[in-house]
Amino acid sequence: MGGDMNYSTRPAELPQRTAGPVGKQIHDIYKSRLGLFTGNGQYRSQNLQSKLYYGKASGEDHVKLSVYSPPDLQRPTFQDATSHEFKPTNVGATFGPSWSTHWIKVQLKVPASLQMHDLLELHWDAGNEGLIWTEDGEPIQGLTGNGERIEWILPKSFHDGHFHTIYIEMACNAMFGNAPGGDMIQPPVPNRYFTLFKADIVAVNQEARQLYIDFWVLGDAAREFPDDSWQEHRALQLGNKIMNTFETEEHSQDSILEGRRIASEFLGDVDSAKVYDTDQEPVVYAVGNCHIDTSWLWPWAETKRKIARSWSNQCDLIDRYPEHRFAASQAQQFKWLEQLYPKLFDRVKTKIKEGRFQPVGGSWVEHDTNLPSGESLVRQFLYGQRYFESRFGERSRTFWLPDTFGYSSQLPQVTRLAGMSRFFTQKISWNNINNFPHTTFRWVGLDSSQVLCHMAPDDTYTADANFGDVMRSLTQNKSMDQDPRGLLAFGKGDGGGGPTWEHLEKLRRCRGMSDTTGLLPRVQMGGSVDDFYDKLEKAAEDGTKFVTWYGELYLELHRGTYTTQAKTKWNNRKSEIMLHDLEFLATMATIKDGSYKYPKKQIDDMWEGVLLCQFHDLLPGSALEMCYRDADELYKNVATTGHGLIRQALATIGSGSGDRNSTSPRHSVAINTLPWARAEIVRRSQTHDSPHCFALGNASILSLQDFETPTPSAGASIKEVAEGVFQLSNARFSLEVENGCITSLVDTAEDRELVLKGHKANQLVIYEDKPLYWQAWDVEVYSLDTRKELHSSRSVIKESGPHRVSLETETRISEVSWIKTTLSLAISANDQPTYVEMESEVEWHEDMKFLKVEFPVDILNTEASYETQYGIVKRPTHYNTSWDMAKFEVCCHKWADLSENGYGVSILNESKYGFATAGQTMRLSLLRSPKAPDAHCDMGRHHFRYAILPHAGPLGHETVRTARNFNYPMLVTSLEESAISSSRDLLSSISMSGSKALILDTIKRGEDDEDVSLGELPKRHGRSIIVRVYESLGGRAKGLVKLGDVLGVKKVFKTNALEDDEGEVSLKDGTFSIDLKAFEVATFRLQL
Repeated sequence: MGGDMNYSTRPAELPQRTAGPVGKQIHDIYKSRLGLFTGNGQYRSQNLQSKLYYGKASGEDHVKLSVYSPPDLQRPTFQDATSHEFKPTNVGATFGPSWSTHWIKVQLKVPASLQMHDLLELHWDAGNEGLIWTEDGEPIQGLTGNGERIEWILPKSFHDGHFHTIYIEMACNAMFGNAPGGDMIQPPVPNRYFTLFKADIVAVNQEARQLYIDFWVLGDAAREFPDDSWQEHRALQLGNKIMNTFETEEHSQDSILEGRRIASEFLGDVDSAKVYDTDQEPVVYAVGNCHIDTSWLWPWAETKRKIARSWSNQCDLIDRYPEHRFAASQAQQFKWLEQLYPKLFDRVKTKIKEGRFQPVGGSWVEHDTNLPSGESLVRQFLYGQRYFESRFGERSRTFWLPDTFGYSSQLPQVTRLAGMSRFFTQKISWNNINNFPHTTFRWVGLDSSQVLCHMAPDDTYTADANFGDVMRSLTQNKSMDQDPRGLLAFGKGDGGGGPTWEHLEKLRRCRGMSDTTGLLPRVQMGGSVDDFYDKLEKAAEDGTKFVTWYGELYLELHRGTYTTQAKTKWNNRKSEIMLHDLEFLATMATIKDGSYKYPKKQIDDMWEGVLLCQFHDLLPGSALEMCYRDADELYKNVATTGHGLIRQALATIGSGSGDRNSTSPRHSVAINTLPWARAEIVRRSQTHDSPHCFALGNASILSLQDFETPTPSAGASIKEVAEGVFQLSNARFSLEVENGCITSLVDTAEDRELVLKGHKANQLVIYEDKPLYWQAWDVEVYSLDTRKELHSSRSVIKESGPHRVSLETETRISEVSWIKTTLSLAISANDQPTYVEMESEVEWHEDMKFLKVEFPVDILNTEASYETQYGIVKRPTHYNTSWDMAKFEVCCHKWADLSENGYGVSILNESKYGFATAGQTMRLSLLRSPKAPDAHCDMGRHHFRYAILPHAGPLGHETVRTARNFNYPMLVTSLEESAISSSRDLLSSISMSGSKALILDTIKRGEDDEDVSLGELPKRHGRSIIVRVYESLGGRAKGLVKLGDVLGVKKVFKTNALEDDEGEVSLKDGTFSIDLKAFEVATFRLQL
C-alpha cells in the first residue's frame, strides 16, 4: 500500500500482558457462599450477624423482673393482675403449666453506654406468646417467641437512664398451642413449661440491619432467578462483592455502608415508602393480614388475647410504615376487642378511619360453608355486615374466606344478597387429587348468581413476603390469558401475628428490584383488597371475559370434617331449628299482645353464639378438646335460653284472657312451625295414659287424637317369620329384616323391590381411618378398601302395632363399642309419606375407625342428589375421571337421593352431614374416631336418627318436606281453650299457595323496627315482619303469599339479605305474588 500516508494508532485499552490467570467462577460454590454472610453457623462471629447490635444491657441493674402468677389457669384483666403482689424472678426462670398466665413487671433502665443510640429495643423471648402493656394499662405490642417478633422499640423517654415500667402478660402457649414433639396437631400436653431465656436492652445498628434485609433479598434473587438470566448472575456477583467488602474490625461500619451502596445497584433506593411512588404498572398487589383462627389449637379465651397481640402489632407497623395496609375479617373478633380492650379498639378504629386498617369479609366469623343451614349463611352476613356498619360506618364489599374446607354452591347468591360481588380464597389449592385450573374467574352459583373470585396465586394467605412469594404471585397465576394481576396476602397467620417489619422491608426491596433491575414482578403496597377487586371489575367492565366455574368449589381434602365431632354437628342442627321456631313464635306473639317484648337481645346473643361455633375449625371438628367443652357449654346455654323463650312466646299466643298466668281451661295441641299440613305420631307428656297420639290438622295448631284401631290392611304389623327373620309392613311397604339388616323392601303400591338383589340395606360397616396426616380433617380414598361388615347379635320386637311397629337390634362393634338400632315402621296418617325409620344408640370407643351405614338400592343413575343450603347439588355416582372419584365422600344436609325415571329413594337424617353414593349403594356416614387434635373425639354415647323414604316419581317436594318434618318436631303444649281458634288463625296468618317447590323458610321481625331495634343502627319507623322464601327443586316457581287480617300489613317490599328495601311489591286483598327462578332466595318485608 506504501506512499507517504501517516497512520496513527489508538492506544490499546487492554494491557499488553496479563497480570495473572483468572478462572471461571464455580457458580454453585459462589452461590452457596452467600449463606455464610448472614447465617448463624460457625462464622457468626465473623459475619454480618456480629454487627447487628452495638451493645446490650441485661441483669438486675438494667432489666429488673418480678412476677404475679394467677392460680387455676385464670386470665385476669390488667387491673386485676397489677393489683396483686409481684415476686422477684429472673432470666432462666420457668413458667407454666400449659395455658397458664403470668404477669411480669419489667423495669428497664438504659445504661449510659447505650443512651446515645437512636434505636433501642427490648428483646424478650420465653418461647411463648405475650402482650406488652404500658404502666397505665394500654396494650401496645404482642410477642411471639422462639426468635419471632421478640423485639419492642423503647420510647425515647426511656433513654434517660432512669427506670421505666412495663408489664408483659405471658401466655404459656406457643403460637400454635401446646402440642408435644413439634407436631402441632397432636393433643396438647397439660404440663408444658417455658423458660425465659432472653430479656435484654439492645442498641440496634440500623444500617447493619438494613444490609441484612438487602442481602436476604439479593441472595434470593441469586438463588431463584433463572440460571440463564443476566439478573441471576448480577445478583450473585453483587452478593459476593458485598461479602468481599465487609470488614469486622476497624472499618466495619464503613464496609456496611459500602455494602448497602453495592446492594442499591440492584435494589435501588429502598429506605422509605417512596420506593412505591413510581408510575410503573404493578402486577402484584400486597395486603397484610393475620388470619386468626377463632378456635383451633387454642380455646376462645386465648383467641381473644391473640387478637390484641396481633392487632396492636399492626397498629404499630402502620405508624412506622406509611405503605402498610392491614386487612382483618371476622366481626366477632372486632367485638371481642371492643369489649375486652377498649383502648386498643379505639386505636384500631382510628386506623380504620384513615383507611389503613381494613375490615373485610362481611361475616361474623370465617365460617364453614358446607355444614351451616342456608339461614345460618344469611345470618353470618347479616350480623357481620351490621356490626361493621354500626362501628365503622361501612359494609364490606368483598367476601374474605381464605381457609375453609370447600365452598357451597349457594355462596355466590348469598354473598350477592349481602351486598358483596367479590370473593377471595385460596384453600382449593390444597386439593390432593386434581389441580384447580383458575386463579381469577366468575364463580356461578346454583341460581346463576355470580361473584368475581380471585384465589391467591401464591397458594397461601400467610405468605412471608419473600422474593419467591412475589415471583409466584405471577408465575402461578392460571388466568394470565385474561388478567395477570395477583393478590399477595402476607403475614404470620392461623395463630395470628400478621406482618412483621421484615415482611415490609423485604417488599420494599422487591419493588425496588423490579424498577431497578427488572424480571421480578412489580409489587405494590398502599392499596386495599377492595382496590384490587375494583381493578378486576373494571377489567371485566372493559371487556375482559373472565372464565366461569359453575357450582360448588369442592375441596378435594378434609372430607372427614362432614362427620367428625358428631355432638357439635347435632347441636348445630338443633340450634338452627330452635332459633327458626323461636323467631316465628316470638314474631307472632308480638302481633297477639302489644305488651310482649320481642326478645331481640337474647336472639342476637344466641345467633352470635351459634355463628361463632360455625367457625371453620370448630363445626367441622378439627379443634382441640377444650374448644368443644366451651362449645358444649355455649350450646347448652343457647338451648336453655331458647326453649325458655319459646315457652314464653307460646304462653302469650295461647292466652285467651290476655293473662299469661290465667287458670282458664287448657287443651293440649301440637304446634307446627312448618308452612304445610302435617299428620304425625307425636309424644305427649310422660304422665299421660297414652304417651303417643296423632297430631292432625291443616294449620299451625294441630289437635291431638288418640289412636283408633285401624283396619288390618291400613295398620302396621310385625312378626317373626323364621328365627332372627322379621317381617314388617304397613299400607305402603313390606320389609324383611334379618340380623338388623333389610334384605327386602317392597313398595307394595308400585310392586317394586328396592333392595339391590343379593345385598342388604341398613348394613352397618366400619373402615380403617388413617389419613396421610390430618386426622380429624381427612378420610382418604384408600380407606374404602378396608370395608368390614358388622353383624348383629340379636333382635327383639319393641312395638307390635297397630300404629307403629319396631324392632331393636344390638350389634357389637368391638369389645368396647356397640350400637343398638331400633327400626320402626308407622302407619300413614292422612296420606302423608311414610318411611322406614332407624333410631340408634351408640357406645363408641374406637381408635381411628369410621362407622357408616349402607343402602344398596335397585335404582340406576350416574348422578345422585344432595340437599344443600336453599337447594340441591348433584354429584357423580361413578369414578370415570379423577374429578369424579375425588368426590368419594361429600356433604349433604337433611337428605340425599338416588332416583331414576319414575322412582327414587331418599335417605333422611336429623344430624349427619357426610354421605357417599357409589354406583347403586348409598352410604350415610355416622361416626369417626380420630385422635388428633382431640384425643377423645366422639368417644362416648351418641343418639341419632335416619330413615329410608322411597318415592314414586322423580325427586320432588315430598322428599324436601318430609325431611323437614323429620328434623322439625312439632311442639306439644297446652293452650287456653278459648284461644285455640284465634291462635290457629294467628300462626297461620302467613301462608303460601302455588308451586310446592316453594319453601317459606323464615319468619322473623325486622332488625331495625322501632319496637325491636337495639339502637346500633338507625331505627325504622313502625313494625315489620321479614319473610324469606326459596325455590327448592331447581325450576321456575310461582306462588301467592296470603297475609291474614290479624297482621295488618300495609305494604310489602322485596329486600336483600340485609333487609334493605329494593322495591315495593304489589299487595292486593292481603295477597302478593312471587315468581322465583331455580334455587332463588327471596326476602320480603311486610310493613305493618
